[in-house]
Amino acid sequence: MDKKELNIILKEGEGYKIEFKVGISNLGKELVAFANSSGGRIFLGVSDSGEIKGIKSTNELKSRIQDIANNCKPKTKISIEDFKNILIINVREGEDKPYECSSGFYKRIGPNSQKMTRDEIIDVFKSEGKVRFDELTEPKFSCPDDFDENRFQRFLQLAEISKTDDTEKLLFNLGVAERQEGRLYFNNAGILFFAREPQRFIRWSVFTVALFKDNAGVDIIDRKEIEGSLLEIVEEVMKFVRLYSKVAYRFTSSPRRENVYEYPFEAIREAVINSVMHKYYFEHGHNNILRFLPDRIRIENYWQRPANFILGETVFRRNHIIADLFAKIHFGEKMGTGFERIRQICKRENVPFPKIEFNENYFYVTFRQSREYLRIIEKERTKEEIAILLNERQRNVIDYLRKTKKITTKEYMKITKTIRRTAIRDLNDMVEKKILRIMGGKTGRQRYYVISM
Repeated sequence: MDKKELNIILKEGEGYKIEFKVGISNLGKELVAFANSSGGRIFLGVSDSGEIKGIKSTNELKSRIQDIANNCKPKTKISIEDFKNILIINVREGEDKPYECSSGFYKRIGPNSQKMTRDEIIDVFKSEGKVRFDELTEPKFSCPDDFDENRFQRFLQLAEISKTDDTEKLLFNLGVAERQEGRLYFNNAGILFFAREPQRFIRWSVFTVALFKDNAGVDIIDRKEIEGSLLEIVEEVMKFVRLYSKVAYRFTSSPRRENVYEYPFEAIREAVINSVMHKYYFEHGHNNILRFLPDRIRIENYWQRPANFILGETVFRRNHIIADLFAKIHFGEKMGTGFERIRQICKRENVPFPKIEFNENYFYVTFRQSREYLRIIEKERTKEEIAILLNERQRNVIDYLRKTKKITTKEYMKITKTIRRTAIRDLNDMVEKKILRIMGGKTGRQRYYVISM
C-alpha cells in the first residue's frame, strides 16, 4: 500500500471488496460478510464518505481485532497492515462457509454487509463448492499482449477515476487482476471488460440481435452477433434498437416538434445491462438475445434461477465483480434496483411496464410500444383517411381547424372562396361523415363547427 493507491481507493469509495470504518464497533459483521463472499479489505480510521479520521495503532487494538476474528464461527482468517494513521484488515474468502458472528450471518451485497435469511444460509450450504464465473482466472490470458489499454482508459474516464501510471494497482483495486508468482493474472470479469479480444477467451459472451418481419419471429430481416467488451456490447445493442425503432412527432406550441419514440430506450438499456450482468456464463451454449418484432422487443437471457427468488424483492447479483464494474461507470445499480428503475422510466414516459417471465433456466423481458406513439400513429392514420374522403377545399379547412379549433359558415366561405350554398354542402358532407360536428345551435349566427375525431 502506498499513498497513491490509498487515494485511489478513497476516491472510488466503498464497494464489494472495500469497507470503511471509523472504529471496531460491529467489526465481526464485516469480517463474516467478507468471509461469506469473496473476501475484502476493511480500512479502519476512515469514514463512510472516504475521509481519513485516523486511528491509533497499538498492540492492544490489534489483539482485540484478532479476538473478534477468532470468535467468529468458524474463525475468519485475517491479516492486519499498518499504514500511517489507519489500519487495513485483509479478510480472506472463507473456505468453510457460512461464517457467523455474534449478531448472525452476513454477506456482501455491493458496498453493504447484509444479514442473511434462513433460506439464504441454507442456499450457501447447497451451493458450497461452486465458484463464481467472473472471479475465475484465465491462465491463457497474457498481459500486456491481450490487454486493451484503450478500453481500460475509457473505463477510467467513465468511472471518473484519475489516470495513473500504475495500471496494475488500479486493476487490483477494481478486483479484476492479481499477481501470483511474479505474473499478473486476469479473472473473467477483467477479460470481459478489458481484453483486446474478449470472445477469444469467452466466445459465448456475444449478444445476438435480430429484426423480424413477422410477429411469429420467423422471417428475419437483419441479424447480428455483437462482440467486444461488455460495455461495447450494451452500446451496440442499443444502436441496433435505435436504428430500427420508429418515431412519431408531437407538434407543440413551440416551433420545434417533439419526437415520440416507439420504445423507451433508457428502460431497454437497463434491461440489456441486467441481461449481460446476470447471465449464467458457465453455460456455453446460449447467447443473450434481443428479438425486435413488429409490435414488441423481447430480451432473452439464460440464467440459473436462484433459490427462493422473488422478483422485486430478492436482491440478486450473480456476477459480483461484473455488477460492481458496471456500477462504477453508472451502468446499472449496485443494490439490484434495475427493475424499479425500469418501472420509473416507463411511468415517466407513459409506456407499459415490460412483461417479465422466467423459469428455472430462462429470463424474458418483453417491451410493448409506447401508448403515446400508438396514439399519434392512429391520429396520422385518421389524417390519411380524411385525405381520401374529402375534397381539396375540405382538407384545407381541416388543417385550418387543427389550429383554430372551430369555424363558421362565413369563415368557410372566406377561406375557400366559395358561395354560401357550396360552403354549406361541404360542411354538411363532413358532418355526415362524422369528421365535423355542429356546435352552438342548429341554425343562426351562433352555429359553428368543430373536429369530431
